Amino acid sequence: MRGRVNLPLRLPGATFFQHLFDAFQAVRARSLALTAPLSAEDACAQSMPEASPVKWHLAHTTWFFETFVLASVERGFAPVDLHYRTLFNSYYDGVGARHPRPQRGLLTRPTLAQVHDYRAAIDARLARLIDADALPPRARALVELGLQHEQQHQELIATDLLHLLSMNPMAPACDAPLTPTAAASDEPDGPARPLRWLAFDGGLAWIGHDPATDGAFAFDNETPRHRVWLQPFALADRLVTQGEYAQFVAAGGYREPQWWLAEGWDWLQREALSRPLYWRDGGREFTLAGEQPRAPARPVCHLSYFEADAYARWADARLPTEAEWEHAARAHAARDDAACATPRDLVSMRAAAARGDDRQWFGAAWQWTSSAYAPYPGFVPAPGAVGEYNGKFMVNQQVLRGSACSTPPGHARASYRNFFPAAARWQFAGLRLARSRTV
Repeated sequence: MRGRVNLPLRLPGATFFQHLFDAFQAVRARSLALTAPLSAEDACAQSMPEASPVKWHLAHTTWFFETFVLASVERGFAPVDLHYRTLFNSYYDGVGARHPRPQRGLLTRPTLAQVHDYRAAIDARLARLIDADALPPRARALVELGLQHEQQHQELIATDLLHLLSMNPMAPACDAPLTPTAAASDEPDGPARPLRWLAFDGGLAWIGHDPATDGAFAFDNETPRHRVWLQPFALADRLVTQGEYAQFVAAGGYREPQWWLAEGWDWLQREALSRPLYWRDGGREFTLAGEQPRAPARPVCHLSYFEADAYARWADARLPTEAEWEHAARAHAARDDAACATPRDLVSMRAAAARGDDRQWFGAAWQWTSSAYAPYPGFVPAPGAVGEYNGKFMVNQQVLRGSACSTPPGHARASYRNFFPAAARWQFAGLRLARSRTV
């Protein structure tokens, strides 16, 4: 289940359909493998309105294929259950009514077993169409989008489950395959290597999806490719570590308004926060492996944009723009991160900060940027309800770049634009420092 899923759309007919069939089977199977160790109770609970139950993720990703692919191409199409059209619709207003997001955890029916049956039924019907070469070009593109969409939900399963388990005073660990797989000897010892700065002269730079380097697939918000003007800048050659962020906490960073944006300071006071989300007393943190000692050299994670920005100010730096980040990643990632598309250990990002040849563009933590999530010049959303996928969220969100330890294999690329509200911190999000330079 660890191969890339980016589909080469220019493959000849028979080869393409075999590739599409294999990718479909692999992605769908990986969702089941990730969630197999969970109990029905684990899969049904919802810890906060922004998170969703695992069961809902498994059903919604199936709903996507049923609603956008099968309903349009299958002769004599009939839904598995009419109620599912509403229960598992996330935000597609063009499709119809939606069950309220904060109430997804109240859906004890359908059961987890019934959701698994739903997946199996839709998988069989769609696999037959793929195998018979019965999908028109529009439907093929929607299958590919659905696979990428499911990979996003595989990542959300990890983040939402971590938040759910963190609410349990028993501090339970999640069973494999979501728990660590790396050997204990891979854990970084001692402090992280010294931070160095990568200097860039600025000038005109190309930003946006490039099929030659990013793979055939892109979400619509990664396009069109366009040029931007960059002033001279420098980026840190690795992410900020837990040890470094602990110095900010110890220095009173959460008590000094001078480091915080006004909205961030109001949020901090309202929520009465004093440290990152999963940090516990005694130098420990909560992970999918349960409560563990914090490793100082590990990248700090689960920060909001407000926290990342405050730390950058305290460190006499700033957050990079998304254009700066992409320009720098394209210049360095290919040679620095030989395995940039392979996520590291899902829980602890073992040794990610300790290797001197690893600048962590991908696979450690999503990296907040100072850029608001907005359309690129010339952006046009896809027609129909599926056009609601990205475009309608282009307000009150910040862009994150790179990928995290929770990102599925093959799902990272330089042009990928993740986005969340500034206060979101249950994601695997950290930060890389930037500085402006004079010519």
